[in-house]
Amino acid sequence: QVQLVESGGGLVQPGGSLRLSCLASVRFASMNAMGWYRQVPGKQRQLVALITNDDSTNYADSVKGRFTISRDNAKTTVHLQMNSLKPEDTAVSYCYAQRSQSIVGLLDYWGQGTQVTVSS
Repeated sequence: QVQLVESGGGLVQPGGSLRLSCLASVRFASMNAMGWYRQVPGKQRQLVALITNDDSTNYADSVKGRFTISRDNAKTTVHLQMNSLKPEDTAVSYCYAQRSQSIVGLLDYWGQGTQVTVSS
């Protein structure tokens, strides 16, 4: 299976920046896609950003122009650079990976979650 280890969450003032990192136990090349979701209490987990194995990226409308997702194949790591943070960005952020496997098909994997708090 794929294990995802997250880091980089924390407390930042509005307008500040944070960089989230997710280390996977397998190379990104073996994945269909990796990315980040976030969740606030009482609401469903929502997509923030995805990067596919052809380097295509997708972002939630609310973060376009502020967040950037990137990958480092050599270090098996995906990053999310978050700039111009707003209080509404406060959430638990989860690393996500999708991998295809023979017979089983598509498998989804999740990190443990890291808290991002934007507050003055």
